[in-house]
Amino acid sequence: MASTVEMEQPEKVWGGGNKPFAISYGKIMMWFFIISDALSFSGFLTAYGFMRYANELSWPVAEDVFTHFPFLTGDHPLLYVALMTFILIMSSVTMVLAVHHGHQNNKNKVILWMALTVVGGLIFLGSQAWEWSHFISGDKGAVEINLPSTVSARATNGEMKDIRLGKNVIMHIVTSDGEKLSLSQVVDGEFGHESNHGLEFSSAEVISAFKHNGELELMMPGKEKLVVPHAAAANLLDSKALAVQGANMVHNEYGKKQFANFFFFITGFHGFHVFSGVVLNFIVFYNVFLGTYEKRKSYEMVEKVGLYWHFVDLVWVFVFTFFYLV
Repeated sequence: MASTVEMEQPEKVWGGGNKPFAISYGKIMMWFFIISDALSFSGFLTAYGFMRYANELSWPVAEDVFTHFPFLTGDHPLLYVALMTFILIMSSVTMVLAVHHGHQNNKNKVILWMALTVVGGLIFLGSQAWEWSHFISGDKGAVEINLPSTVSARATNGEMKDIRLGKNVIMHIVTSDGEKLSLSQVVDGEFGHESNHGLEFSSAEVISAFKHNGELELMMPGKEKLVVPHAAAANLLDSKALAVQGANMVHNEYGKKQFANFFFFITGFHGFHVFSGVVLNFIVFYNVFLGTYEKRKSYEMVEKVGLYWHFVDLVWVFVFTFFYLV
């Protein structure tokens, strides 16, 4: 006699009314946004990596570019950028504490840690504005060579190498012992004095002062720091050569103009994310202060803006690594 086995009907998980991932609509939408935004930043950083690889020897070295610290004299390579990074990472810690106390419905603690998160974001934005300002105004200045030619240059080990120069090649002015000079020092001839940042001189003045001082040489920025001796360097400074002060989308005293283009775009795009995060954090902080989430008996909104803030901090770690460390 045949027997029939009745199979239990499986639970209709996808039939509606269930949450297979136990996550709210708002949180999963935030995750979708974060993933799509991560792909955008990945594309930008990948493009930066390809451009740097293609110009590896002449690409500016971050330790030679970001050397200044507010209110301190002398060179402090990457110190201020490291401080900015530390502040942003600590703001992630304060956000974690805000979310933690939100789960415990502790309004006063959420107010405290959200306020500190907003302050950390504002400090980072102010620091980035200062860094941009200094990058744009420039440091010592340089000359841009627009005479395609092949010249012999001296490497750091003393070996002479033939290098091919195209258009828009940035060269720094140095003394015979390797001291980098500002444009004001070249024109004034006062090598022992501190450079006057931001002063502008005509290209003709800089070129004339260079040619009349046989101790001056030209150095190409980058890993090798190749130096062109005075005689050959003077021949490169024709009427098309330009004196360059600071960095913008067209000229960059620190080296390849593409470095400045990527710097402005990627750090600016990230800075916009930080600014957006600060605005969102402040709105949530204000609502916490008003007791909005206490009345709802849920601080999930704190957790959702926290996800965005952690993403912004994580992206900066990659930007910091690509631009400043590698």
